[in-house]
Amino acid sequence: MPPEAQEKIEELQDLQETAQQVAQQKEQSQSVLNDSKTALDALDDVEEDATMYREVGEILVETDYESAQEDLEEKVDSLEVRVEQLKKQEERVQEQFESLQEELQQLLQGGAGGGGPMGPGGPGAGGA
Repeated sequence: MPPEAQEKIEELQDLQETAQQVAQQKEQSQSVLNDSKTALDALDDVEEDATMYREVGEILVETDYESAQEDLEEKVDSLEVRVEQLKKQEERVQEQFESLQEELQQLLQGGAGGGGPMGPGGPGAGGA
């Protein structure tokens, strides 16, 4: 196997690992976002003068309705931005993966193909 192909395979493996990490982060962020939206919706059914608590680490701390609502709204907003960023990152990684996959196929098929010289340079893989 040509050294260039081995490099591409290693890059593909790295990209696959990155894609898995991004997908996991996106899934976690989406889950927290869904929970936060549910909590925000639940506030609609709570009296504004009700005693409320928020979790801070291992303890519950008393809070008021307005603070709870503001905190949840901010959390939802930031999580929506985060999920959107992760979606875009996931798309970019997927595009890079597909592009690299095509380059590797061309290398393994022995064709110089339509791609330009994207390797580290040099005379290429000559024969003896």
